[in-house]
Amino acid sequence: MSEEISIQVNGRAIMVPAGATVAVAVTMAGDVCRTSVSGEARGVLCGMGICFECRVMINGHTHCRSCQILCAPGMEVVTGKSGAP
Repeated sequence: MSEEISIQVNGRAIMVPAGATVAVAVTMAGDVCRTSVSGEARGVLCGMGICFECRVMINGHTHCRSCQILCAPGMEVVTGKSGAP
């Protein structure tokens, strides 16, 4: 069994496998990464940091590509549906 860590996604604590990306955590939380200027839900598209569709706020830093960042214990993630980028 793999080790799990706890992070916050939009103020909710969730457990994710150690080594998971923030994009995985957002998906596991049932959230989308952001909304477009027209209000459409946006999520992970390329999964390799090229498209910038997976941007979220991590520990107060905006425009972080969630598919490129590994989860760390206690990390706070805010998605665009909650007022982030």
